[in-house]
Order: sequence, then structure tokens, then C-alpha cells
Amino acid sequence: MNFTQSFRLAIKSLLTSKMRALLTMLGIIIGVSAVIVIVGLGNGIQVYMTEQFASLGTTTLTVNISGRGTSRNASDEEMYQIVADNPEVLSAVTPTVSVSGGVKIGRDTLYTASITGVGEDYLDIHGYTVAQGRGIQYVDILRRQKVCVIGTYVAQNYFTGDPVGQTLKISGNPYTVVGVLDEIGDSTEYSTDNMVLIPYTNAAKMSFMGTISSYTFTAVDENSVQPAKSAVENALYNIYGDEDAYTVVAMSEMLDMMTEMVNIVITILAAIAAISLVVGGIGIMNIMLVSVSERTREIGIRKSLGARRRDILWQFVIEAGTTSAIGGILGIGMGYVFSSAATALIVALLQESLAVTPTAGSVAMAFGISVAIGVLFGYLPARKAARLNPIDALHYD
Repeated sequence: MNFTQSFRLAIKSLLTSKMRALLTMLGIIIGVSAVIVIVGLGNGIQVYMTEQFASLGTTTLTVNISGRGTSRNASDEEMYQIVADNPEVLSAVTPTVSVSGGVKIGRDTLYTASITGVGEDYLDIHGYTVAQGRGIQYVDILRRQKVCVIGTYVAQNYFTGDPVGQTLKISGNPYTVVGVLDEIGDSTEYSTDNMVLIPYTNAAKMSFMGTISSYTFTAVDENSVQPAKSAVENALYNIYGDEDAYTVVAMSEMLDMMTEMVNIVITILAAIAAISLVVGGIGIMNIMLVSVSERTREIGIRKSLGARRRDILWQFVIEAGTTSAIGGILGIGMGYVFSSAATALIVALLQESLAVTPTAGSVAMAFGISVAIGVLFGYLPARKAARLNPIDALHYD
């Protein structure tokens, strides 16, 4: 008996008891769909994280100055000098100073806006563009001019007409809006678009410490990130003489670390979900044992007509494999349906564009494992059927 005939017999057997066949496949269907959804979620999270880090700049280095163990403090001029001394690996730097408090615009006070003191290269480093007006310039920083650049959320919700030239108050001081940024996120209250940028010299004066403790450097390209990090660390060590006085973190390193953590979690979850595939395999073995008992006389007749052990073995192995393969195909379909539903649910609840995207590799892996488990667990009943004595099988009642 060839493969085609065995396959036809397997399909005929499954159609004879449709409900029993469906219940047998259920474990395989659930396992395959669960693996596809979980791996798809992991892939979606990776894409989402990459996009988020890309908006921050994968070539950026974040430097935080703690000054621990030393009274020495690096000036902003020394930080700019680090870039000037290493033009082959570093292209720009900007101080970043966070300012607490609200932004008063007319009669409204906006407490959720992020107020940040920045340098003239801040927009270029982060890839932001100006939709109206201009950005923060060197002369603004040098003269501590009370000017600011606002995000689209602030512009659209708290100003009428063109915001450029209008004023707002920070810590009681009036600031003139000189620019409006292009939309970065989704222009909601808790998005990146809810920001106000001012010269870092003004922000440092308003901060409690009166000093700048955070800087953002950018490397020339992705290949220069590690040399750039080493250059910054060496320069800071020469200034402070103590490695505990500062930290230098590359965004690309953070992305790699986060990706590795997500991969570990997704692998564990996928392994747990794959347990249902084993349960499905046990279900297939159970139903195949029942099928062997029910078809004992058929096996006896086939053996008496010249069927070999190998023919009987392959018949039942192919039937088990066919059952798991059909279950795998149904599981793939359900996996894509559940992935679409999960994507819609995430967008609706979290308001984030995180898509559950199954990969061809995960689909192929889940399907391959399901078929392999079906064949593996179907082998024992098939072996039992092949070893039946034809005389005993014919007398079986």
C-alpha cells in the first residue's frame, strides 16, 4: 500500500467519526494557536521596542553625572570639548535638564507637560523637526533668552491660531514660543508631543542643584557607538578620576538587553504553551489505540490477504500524522485569528500601535512539532496493530 492509499484511508477514518476526530485534534489546535500567538506577541514587542528606541536614536549615548566621591564637576564646555576632540566617533552633544512644575498658558496650567532644558543640537540628535518657527539656537543658550519650543499637543490644545510669538509661563517667568515641533507620537496628553523645550542654561538656573547632570551624545554612525562610548568614558575618567562619578549607557546596548529579556520570556511562555501539544499527542495516541481495537478484524483480514507488518504500521502512523497535521492547519488558522483579535485589543486598551505578528518561522515550527508529535505518539498504537496475529485478529469480537 502506497502513501496515497494510506492517506485516503486516514481521511475516510476521520470523516467516519467527525466529532471524535475534532476532539482528538483539540489539544493540537490549542497548542499550535497558542505558540503562534505568543511568538507573534514577542515579535510585535521587539518591533515596538526597536521603533521606540529608534525615536530616541540607536546611536545615542546617555551620560549621567553623579559626582560621587569627588567635588569635581564637569562643565558643559568640557562636554562639548569631548566631541571636538573625537570628531571621528562623536558628532554632537546636548545637555538635558529636567524642570519640575507646571506650564501656565493663559488661565490654564499644564502639569503633565515635560519641561526640558536642551542644547542647540537636541532636535537633530533625536530626529525631531520643526513644523513652525525655529528651534533653540546657540544665542538663546548664551544669553539665557526666555524662549521655548513646544510640542503639537501643547500647540493644538492651549493656543489659538499660530502659537509662534505667543507666550507661556514657566516658574512664573514668561517665555516666548519660537517654534512648534512636528507630531512625534499621537499628540495625547501623555505622549512625547506634550513637551516644552527651553535653553539648558535657563533650566540649570531653575533646577534645585543649579548644575547639569545629564548629557546626550550621538555617535557618527552605528559602527562608532562602542568607540564613542569608550572615548566619553576615558574623557570623564580624566576629569573625575573615579568611575563611580558617572555612567555612560548606549541606547543600542539597552535595546539588545531588552530584546534578550523579551526573547527569554517569550521562549518560556512558548514552551509552556507547547505542553498542550504534548497533551494533544497523548489524545492522538489514546484515540489510535481505540481505533486499533475497533479495527482489529479489518487488520486481520488485510494481513490474511497479504498485507505486511510494514503496511499496517505505515497505515496507522500516516493516520496519526494526518490527524495532527489537520489539527495543526486548523491551529494555524486560529492562531492568525487570535493574533488579529489580540492586536485590536491591545490598540483599544493601551492605545499603542503594537501588532501581534506571527512569523513564518514560528508557524512552520508549530506545525512541524504538531505533526512530529502526532507521528511519535501514533507509533505505539501502529506498532501494536502491526504485531497483531492475523488468526487472533480474525477471531476478535
